[in-house]
Amino acid sequence: MSGPEALLAEPGTLVLMGLGLIVAGAAIGLLAGLFGVGGGAISVPVFYETFLMTDAGPDIAMPLAVGTSLAMIIPTSILSARTHAQKGALDMPHLRAWALPVTAGVLLGSAIARYASAEVFQIVFVVVAGTNAFKMLFARGSWKLRDDMPKGPVRAAYGGVVGLLSALMGIGGGAISNLILTLHGWNMHRAVATSAGVGLLIAVPGTLGYVLAGWGKAGLPADAFGYVSVAALALTMPTALLTTGLGARLAHALTRETLTRLFGVFLVLVSARFLLALL
Repeated sequence: MSGPEALLAEPGTLVLMGLGLIVAGAAIGLLAGLFGVGGGAISVPVFYETFLMTDAGPDIAMPLAVGTSLAMIIPTSILSARTHAQKGALDMPHLRAWALPVTAGVLLGSAIARYASAEVFQIVFVVVAGTNAFKMLFARGSWKLRDDMPKGPVRAAYGGVVGLLSALMGIGGGAISNLILTLHGWNMHRAVATSAGVGLLIAVPGTLGYVLAGWGKAGLPADAFGYVSVAALALTMPTALLTTGLGARLAHALTRETLTRLFGVFLVLVSARFLLALL
């Protein structure tokens, strides 16, 4: 027995999964505000394990986890960006410059998702999160490429990379854009705040792309719209919305060094999770 029928046959498993998703929603919201990420680094592993428990194969469970995560990021990014904007840290000119290239990268990543294996998603997750973690934990303040972001085609190319990798990872781009921005002289608070806005640029086209990429795929659960699970969203969304503002306020209460180290440790844990899956 597989798919939704497997859950109906085991009500204890269904209850346990539901409670786990509710708790995960609170963690997703807190991280979205604290680190300027959409929470995907938590929601993708949680959703992935949940969908595997429904007997979905890895090649369905992984893109379904990524697509559902992107949908989850829409409201958390809105709340996180609004809170950071109220603190005066959100860089709107930079967001406007990245709007088109980020969207183009996201749409390309969503198209790749229809044909890529689960290992592709996991490798991207490990490489990007691990690189960022190393920079956050071991780099000194002098470790940067230049004192500010370049203009023109180079900045647009960065935006395209952020969109592409974020769509394959199911994240709001905070881990990637934080890495790029801090390597170009931005302080951590400004990078975190602006990354919260980047999350919205990624999540909306990413969600639509994953709905289309998964439309008509065999093996999806009955509640899914393409690669987006409505049931998982319904369980995680309420607690995520409750904790997002708290995370953003906490970020501004911490020192730059503390925020950087916490982000690094968080990314090490994420990398380790998917490295184990690959091995």
